[in-house]
Amino acid sequence: MSDPLPPLTDALIEAAIRAGAEAADAIAVDGTSLSIAVRGGQLEQAERSEGVEIGLRVLMGTRQACVSASDTRPETLREMAERAVTMARLAPADPTVGLADPSELSGIRDGAALDMSDTAADPDPAALEDAARRAEAAALAISGVSQVQSASAGFSRRRVHLAASNGFSGGYERTDHGLGCVAITGEGLRMERDYYGDGRNHATDLMSPEEIGRLAGERTVARKGARKPPTGAYPVIYDERISSSLIGHLLAATNGSAIVRGASWARDLLGEQVLPRGLSIVEDPHRPRTSASRPFDAEGLPTARRVIVEDGTLTGWTLDLATGRKLGLPSTASASRGTSAPPSPSVGNVALTQGDHDLAALLREMGTGLLITSMIGSSINANTGDYSRGASGFWVENGEITYPVNECTVAGNLRDMLRTIRPANDARPHLSRVVPSLLVEGLTLAGA
Repeated sequence: MSDPLPPLTDALIEAAIRAGAEAADAIAVDGTSLSIAVRGGQLEQAERSEGVEIGLRVLMGTRQACVSASDTRPETLREMAERAVTMARLAPADPTVGLADPSELSGIRDGAALDMSDTAADPDPAALEDAARRAEAAALAISGVSQVQSASAGFSRRRVHLAASNGFSGGYERTDHGLGCVAITGEGLRMERDYYGDGRNHATDLMSPEEIGRLAGERTVARKGARKPPTGAYPVIYDERISSSLIGHLLAATNGSAIVRGASWARDLLGEQVLPRGLSIVEDPHRPRTSASRPFDAEGLPTARRVIVEDGTLTGWTLDLATGRKLGLPSTASASRGTSAPPSPSVGNVALTQGDHDLAALLREMGTGLLITSMIGSSINANTGDYSRGASGFWVENGEITYPVNECTVAGNLRDMLRTIRPANDARPHLSRVVPSLLVEGLTLAGA
């Protein structure tokens, strides 16, 4: 680790003010990451990275500019500030840019209550390699697995600090442990593959390598002999492992940036029904040990639980300060940012209301249709919500899985699709997006 982050962000702001900036904010990110991959019982890849990245945003009235660097020497900070001020003077005017009023700032300035940082010693490369080898061995032990494409383990520790000339200064640390395995069944043109992986803030919460490898192998073998499904109009179930992508399309369409541009199929749906009655989408940025938790947003505003959809009705947009000002609305404390760009709105931890039945019951309810477990490609019209994606999974008849399928396409319109969803109760609660398997009516399936 390099320079302490608070003095670094303070120095950036001081340099900006000396260079003539009227206001400024700065972000510093200090991180270490390590990843190990094995194949055939041998180490295939090992990567390690560490360093500090810094970003500065300066404001000159209604104009702003951002600069970033990975060099923290004092002369670099001075050059960044001077360059940013020069750029801001030439930038187009935008009356909605500006820092938060000091009265709006969060009183919480660290992430201690969120328990996102593992206090145990960082794992060494040998430990990660051993975990990857064990996952690979467990997958290969499943009858029908012909090979393991990859087994990998990784770890990262990341510290973030944000400061601004309005008096805000706060930061937090997060660790991430991950382990995954991709297995293959069959040979030649009949190969099929599947995977399993797990990621947690704390190593003690991570699934065992043996369980991850076993699940990857079992999923893969179940796909042996996949073929195209019939073409026609059928109901579809989005398996829990990919169902969050469907809810993600709604979250993207209700993002303030899309609404301001007018490029959203949901732009006229505020206060309207977007999901079936009884279903809600709730954002909770304070969920402990979750990767998308945060004590404050990228503009220093206090984050809080927010109901995005309540009883099926869309209650509001996802906004930062600028998009909120453009729409005449307050920020929802949803700003996020990197080191090289100004804040923009985004959603963190979200959860969809779960149903009363498991996936097996949802399959019986569907009767005949497609269970999707993997998706590739995407063709989505942001203005109309027309939806088309490549998919693979399992064909279901009379509520029972009959054979694996691949090379098919599902199509529909997101407005109509989301109003018909019926959830199972199988969402994993530790994920940042807690979304169960979803039954969707009225899709067009293109297969054989």
